[in-house]
Amino acid sequence: MLIVTHEMAFARDVSSKVIFLHKGLVKEEGTPEHMFTHPNSARFKQFLPNVR
Repeated sequence: MLIVTHEMAFARDVSSKVIFLHKGLVKEEGTPEHMFTHPNSARFKQFLPNVR
């Protein structure tokens, strides 16, 4: 199943894999546990504080 959302808490709770897109390009992907605790891309790091 594919779900598109800006609700990061929901994505973290129900997903087995998260893909972060910026301007239509994949910037980061991985498990919710890894992405939300150890984000790699600069854009995802900027995005997270606004949605936690």
